[in-house]
Formats: sequence, C-alpha cells, structure tokens
Amino acid sequence: MYPNDGFRELDRHECLGLLATAPVGRIVHTRHALPAVLPVNFCLDNDFAVLLRTSADSELAEAIDGVVVAFEADVVDAAAHSGWSVVVTGRATVVTDPVEHGRLSRTGPSSWVASPKEIFIRIESELVTGRELVGGRTVYGVDLQS
Repeated sequence: MYPNDGFRELDRHECLGLLATAPVGRIVHTRHALPAVLPVNFCLDNDFAVLLRTSADSELAEAIDGVVVAFEADVVDAAAHSGWSVVVTGRATVVTDPVEHGRLSRTGPSSWVASPKEIFIRIESELVTGRELVGGRTVYGVDLQS
C-alpha cells in the first residue's frame, strides 16, 4: 500500500471477511511471459484458501498449477466514492486428492460453465492485503464529493 493515498489499509481479518462476500474476483497470472487477468467465480475454503473450479482441460489450470499467482476481488460504488479491494498472493495448486475433490464438489464453488471433467484449484492465502475508501473522504479529511 502507498502511505497517505487516501485509502485505509485493511488487516488480514478484515480482508478475508470482505473477500468472503464477493461473488467474482480476478486471477492474475503469467501467460506467454505477459501478465494475464481472468475474471472467475470463487469461494473461500475453511482455511481461507481461495478456491476456483474449472475444466481439467483449461489453459488456466495448466498455466497456474504450482505457480505463485495473485487473486483480487473488490466492490466499488463510483457514485459514493467508496469501496474496497483485497489481493491474495500465494501458490496455486490443482487439487488431486480424490477425497478432497469429493468434499469440494459438495462445498466448493459451483461452475458457471459446466465441463465433463472439472477440477479445483486452491490458492493459498500466504499474503493478504487490502484497502478501503469510505464515503469519499480521504485520510486528509478532504471531501471528494464536493
């Protein structure tokens, strides 16, 4: 975070609480040596790992398995000049354990585009950062709505 930029830094607990309320986020990874961002639905697991569900044949699964990625979700109200953004950085892995896959089939995110063979990707929440802007006021007390 950048000090004095008008946003309030959120602690890990606040970040994870907000993240749990967002239905869609963005996975940030490398594709052909360039940054790639893909919107995805997700959920948080009991240990606060980010869970994605995708086709076993997807390019995404191949690109991020075993790699450190970033995952971002936010809520923004442009009219009120308020909102929050949370970023989780951690290693992504395809869930290969059959028992764990079975559990996630019942409790994990649902697929928006069904596939004959779906897998789950777990992103460990190793680094969690976030920031919030409330009601259009900066840390300097300046009202942004006037």
